[in-house]
Amino acid sequence: MRRLLAVFVATVITGCASNGQKPMPDDPMYAPVLPEERAQPVVPDGSLFQAQYADSLYSDIKARRLGDIITVSLQERTTASKSSSTETTKDSSTALPTPQLFGRDVTVGGNPLSASFGGNRSFSGEGDSDQSNQLNGEITVTVIRTLANGNLIVRGEKWMRINTGDEYIRLTGMIRPQDISAENTIPSTRVANARIEYSGTGTLANTQEQGWLTRFFNSPIWPF
Repeated sequence: MRRLLAVFVATVITGCASNGQKPMPDDPMYAPVLPEERAQPVVPDGSLFQAQYADSLYSDIKARRLGDIITVSLQERTTASKSSSTETTKDSSTALPTPQLFGRDVTVGGNPLSASFGGNRSFSGEGDSDQSNQLNGEITVTVIRTLANGNLIVRGEKWMRINTGDEYIRLTGMIRPQDISAENTIPSTRVANARIEYSGTGTLANTQEQGWLTRFFNSPIWPF
């Protein structure tokens, strides 16, 4: 029993070590480098007219200030496939000659002594993986930060009540003012460092989740 327990613990440790660190959102390795912000000059606001909030007659009305609204068109589509195949084979055989004594073969009951052994080993494995995702729609977000180089940090969410559950879309990321169209829209493929989350809550979402015991048997901790 102790040996079986030791083998189980060693298998679990080996499995955990082989998985390595899982990728997580907001990894500092892939975070964008933000430019240094300059100190904002003090602007007198005693007058009714303020130049920083005035719209020019010769410019489009686009999001460019803190709190402005912009519509993001979701055009996400990813497709990935992977296939692998491995096969190994090994055969071995050995034969020992009949021993001799005084120039004659050694026999037992008239049968000469001889020995031979052989073995073969083979392994075959194959795996295929296909994944396709598509997300279309629109979500309106707000500008939560304006960087010194003119880029905008946007964030927003949209909730929808459908029957007994809620579905929501959340989006955060960085955009360039040059990518904003005249209709004050931008495709999601132009959002840098984008974080797009589409999920739901309620009865329908709960039925799509595995139970805790099923998750245990499908986890790397289960050795079989």
